[in-house]
Amino acid sequence: MIEKVLLAWSGGKDSAITLYYLQKTNRYEIIALLTTLTKDYNRISMHGVRQILLKQQTDSLRIPLEKVFISKNASNEEYGSKMRKILTKYAKADVSSVVFGDIFLEDVKQYRENNLGKVGMKGIFPLWKKDTTKLAHTFIDLGFRAIITCVDSNILDKRFTGRIYDKEFLLELPSGVDPCGENGEFHSFVYHPAQTRFSY
Repeated sequence: MIEKVLLAWSGGKDSAITLYYLQKTNRYEIIALLTTLTKDYNRISMHGVRQILLKQQTDSLRIPLEKVFISKNASNEEYGSKMRKILTKYAKADVSSVVFGDIFLEDVKQYRENNLGKVGMKGIFPLWKKDTTKLAHTFIDLGFRAIITCVDSNILDKRFTGRIYDKEFLLELPSGVDPCGENGEFHSFVYHPAQTRFSY
């Protein structure tokens, strides 16, 4: 039986490779890509990508886009309230789960699962506990192309911003920086697909 799901979509590498894994299984119908945007900047929250680029990317995927707008200083309460409203709408349409590209942050996973449970939904985590070094190389070897949109300036020098996410980039990362940026060290935007059935 095909399960109806939403895919949490940032436009970055983790959500893109999550889509890749979902499509390989043939077990899910992706009803919409769920993206949080900061309305004050009209950009993808955290990643800083302009909405026009998001639209071009998701239009090419031919999957509907569901946007959740939050304010630049949004509290957890604001975020949670707006997200629950959207999720409730989809839950009533028999969408049972939301798929995330999280890899190893236990507190984030628990937060997502707790919020989904409030509307009778569950989380699916295809990348969970995958080795991030192997995952990073798999992403690149599959033919995906991504650019680094922003970095945590307390961890990475500004020279890493605007770089192509490739093996040279990975080699230059300082010791202790996760190769997938799972701790928020950097964020990305995918501009070229892997050699799969979805395309940009």
